[in-house]
Amino acid sequence: MKILLQSLFACAVMVLLACPAAQAQDPENTLYLDLADGRVVIEMRPDLAPKHVARIKELARMKFYDGIVFHRVIDGFMAQTGDPTGTGRGGSGQNLPAEFSNAPFQRGTVGMARATDPDSADSQFFICFAPAPFLDGQYTVWGQVTSGMEFVDKIKKGTGQSGMVSNPDKIVRLRVAADVK
Repeated sequence: MKILLQSLFACAVMVLLACPAAQAQDPENTLYLDLADGRVVIEMRPDLAPKHVARIKELARMKFYDGIVFHRVIDGFMAQTGDPTGTGRGGSGQNLPAEFSNAPFQRGTVGMARATDPDSADSQFFICFAPAPFLDGQYTVWGQVTSGMEFVDKIKKGTGQSGMVSNPDKIVRLRVAADVK
């Protein structure tokens, strides 16, 4: 019986180690975005956008994103969040300089929302449902979903061209993986 239990324990450990959602590759540069339907794991890209990644981590550690809605969700395009007012006009109050790169906007790419000024990104970000090459080189890419896109796909969609959502889904919590025990 003892050998059977040791074997089962060893198998369980191997499964956990092999599961990308169970163990972050780089916990300091991984986010756990918890939604009502499940956990989304985001690999942050400080190599592409060091200032944006640092700010997102700072805000996550302040629990800034907890309870914030996905105010703009366009089916087949993206889900946008990060505005504490829920209107699409708010932010944390700290604009960031653009950190554009050659990284393409693909399914699961996480980028910063901004106004017309390239240096106006703040706390709002979006996750792409599908490739969006028209954004390439014009918006800052700072992350990539590595697991849980099926939960992003379930975020309540908005209506019309604006994609504004009535009774929107919320972020349950957003944490840096290194801080999760």
